Amino acid sequence: MKLLILTQYFPPEVGAPQNRLFELAQRLQAKGIDVEVLTAMPNYPQMEIHKEYKGKRYVQESIGDISVKRTWIYVSQDKGIVQRLLNYFSFVISSLWFGLLKVEKKDVLMVESPPLFLGITAYILSKVKKAKLIFNVSDLWPESAEKLDIIHNKLLLNLATKLEEFCYKKSVLISGQTQGICTNIKDRFPNKKVYWLKNGVDINFYDINKVSTSTFRKDKGFEDNDFILFYGGIIGHAQGLEVILKAAQILKDIKDIKFVLLGNGPEKSNLLQMRAQMQLDNVFFYDAVVKSQMQAIITQTDAAIIPLKRLDLFKGAIPSKIFENLALKKPILLGVEGEAKTLFIDEGKCGLSFIPEDYNDLAKNILILYNDKNLARQMGDNGLKYAKDNFNRDIIAEEFYKELISL
Repeated sequence: MKLLILTQYFPPEVGAPQNRLFELAQRLQAKGIDVEVLTAMPNYPQMEIHKEYKGKRYVQESIGDISVKRTWIYVSQDKGIVQRLLNYFSFVISSLWFGLLKVEKKDVLMVESPPLFLGITAYILSKVKKAKLIFNVSDLWPESAEKLDIIHNKLLLNLATKLEEFCYKKSVLISGQTQGICTNIKDRFPNKKVYWLKNGVDINFYDINKVSTSTFRKDKGFEDNDFILFYGGIIGHAQGLEVILKAAQILKDIKDIKFVLLGNGPEKSNLLQMRAQMQLDNVFFYDAVVKSQMQAIITQTDAAIIPLKRLDLFKGAIPSKIFENLALKKPILLGVEGEAKTLFIDEGKCGLSFIPEDYNDLAKNILILYNDKNLARQMGDNGLKYAKDNFNRDIIAEEFYKELISL
């Protein structure tokens, strides 16, 4: 079987879809599927083309055993809707052009959404290359764009909704990253086959026993007895990271409680300004690191804070940063309602939940873990077991492989 994965985001970029798709591609390739990836020049989240790809229109390379074709994309650090749409549609056009010229006939084409507009390229290529279309939904668009106040234009929203419906109808399989996404699509398209292609973790990669002794605490000037609360990931609008700074303000008199935010994104400058205005000396920002360096940092922390804004939209969300923290036996402080809370707090007992955007509730739960290290340790142990039993990437890939063969 020949499979083409069409995605705007792929390593060496750092991020959730990048890691998830690469891990899946590797495992499918190992099972005998000929996997090829059509993606953009790496630029996310800094929104700057990596220097070795600058000025190029098309690049063909390999990452491990995976053949990767990259095409030009327009990038700008301007956050306006026009620049955002230019970013999306530039890749729609370039991936279609080079896809038609450079990609051979395929059996299956799997496209990652968002961006939803990439469905245009996916449909045309699937027809020309005679491939069955799988539409993989990691975030419901345009619903998310509207509720996050990213897109306001009603005409554009209506056109995007029609495109969403068209893409679903033309797919032989719709896969969703969460049960909430799958339920939403099933309710609207009861005659379509919908599959839960859940996210997960490479348990072996994140084996805590294999992590070399990290010097993160020493290098950054933290004390051995500091209780470090960690956020690692995109510093964006959806995460509502202001809640961490406000909780830090409440707890600033407890000198050995420290907050570390590691990552880049569009809201970082605003949060840095907020920290300065609040005069917080217990909050530390660091730039994003590659995946291979992340686990050594996480092992040096005491608990992970995983927030999202309090929107009904996010009740079906499962932030990917949950998994690496569970695999490294770190208790989580989860500010996400709905599916994630049910799975990882109520069922898995992997940590404590706080009301999204409620900094008083977050501070209260931080103190529970700070004052009860045995509880924190037990929740960390629970997290690793729950991840092994329910979100092992090897098992996820094996089940999806069977689904592909059945097509």
